[in-house]
Amino acid sequence: MAGPGNQQPPASASASGGSPSPRPVPPGAPRPRPAAPLRKPPQVLMIKKDEPKEEPQASPAGQAAAPPSPRPAAASPLPAAPARPSAPAPGPAPARSDDELFDLGAMEGLSMADLLGPDPSRQKRGGPAPAAQSRSAARVVDEFDFDEEAFLAALDEQDFVGTTGEVVKGTVIGLESDGVYVDIGGKAPGFMPKKECGLGVITNLKERFPKGLAVEVLVTREQNADGMVTISARALALRQSWEKVRALEKEGKVVQVKVNGFNRGGVTCDLEGLRGFIPRSQLQDGENHEALVGKTLGVTFLEVNAETRKLVLSEKKAATAARFAELEVGQLVEGVVASVKPYGFFVDLGGISGLLHHSCVTAGQLRDLREVFDQGDRVKALITELDPGRGRIALNTALLEGQPGELLIAKDTVMAEATDRANRARSVLRQQEQAAG
Repeated sequence: MAGPGNQQPPASASASGGSPSPRPVPPGAPRPRPAAPLRKPPQVLMIKKDEPKEEPQASPAGQAAAPPSPRPAAASPLPAAPARPSAPAPGPAPARSDDELFDLGAMEGLSMADLLGPDPSRQKRGGPAPAAQSRSAARVVDEFDFDEEAFLAALDEQDFVGTTGEVVKGTVIGLESDGVYVDIGGKAPGFMPKKECGLGVITNLKERFPKGLAVEVLVTREQNADGMVTISARALALRQSWEKVRALEKEGKVVQVKVNGFNRGGVTCDLEGLRGFIPRSQLQDGENHEALVGKTLGVTFLEVNAETRKLVLSEKKAATAARFAELEVGQLVEGVVASVKPYGFFVDLGGISGLLHHSCVTAGQLRDLREVFDQGDRVKALITELDPGRGRIALNTALLEGQPGELLIAKDTVMAEATDRANRARSVLRQQEQAAG
């Protein structure tokens, strides 16, 4: 007979923890099948880093948020099963809900930020006050430290050389087959293309621009990304030539030019390195202008325009200007009547013409101009007015008369004695000028 120590207690009695055992089974009777052992509930461990304690933050509504739930204690490896009433029939234990295991009710209303807490890496001891933080966040670019004097000094150090149209001086430092390098004081040398090295054609750059030669050039293009500017000696020479020509035009001087070509409209010449043109109508011998090539002519200016590069000259006007320089008021001149007009005579004085107005022919009663002079007659007359700018010369023969109308009856006598009569007439003119002044 088996003793009581060899008998296994029922599962319900062990689970109840101390309830009396049932009666022993008699020998020979079938033993009851032992009940299946209770299944252990799943073990859950929550590991969380210890966070520094801080005061609860106020909620947007001004009320303190609910404190986070306390950290649950680590579950024991073998938690005690809750007491259950003994059941007549053993079976598997029911599963426990999440509310029983984790106490989720205390976490209701909390956000993820409340659960994680503040980031300790963003908090520094002795940090700025909230007011200082707001002022720092409100700073703008203009409030940052800025040294204006240092900025201006840095700009001064960058000496930008080479504004278009600027005249600069430099020294030749290098030669290439296509141009010359000139040191003009910038961070890079200026480059002068071969065609810009001067007026005319330059065949030997090395001879014309030896190293170390001081030159004066005009900036034609500002510096590129490398700091190099394009310069030109030719452009500067052209500018200076136009300035000289304009000065000569203002002075009204007659200049000497050499004819170097011709076309259907006239001849071409060179003046101060500029190409000038003389129309056929402005030549003394316009009918045979081809024969003037290689000859030197005295000319003056009709048009000077640097913008359109037009330089028009005139030989006839130069002759007039030179002739005007030989004349003066009160001078006795001799010429040939070139044409007869209703208002007077045009007298050719040798390259220039003067007007003998009908009111200045005689002091007598004149019915017809041809009663005194006709075309082709030689005439001696006094100059009473000169206007070189307009090319006008006023003549007078009435002042040569001894008595009014003498020219009508003794024209030859008046013309023969014109020199002596002119001296007397000058005194009359001076008296008239003094009276008028």
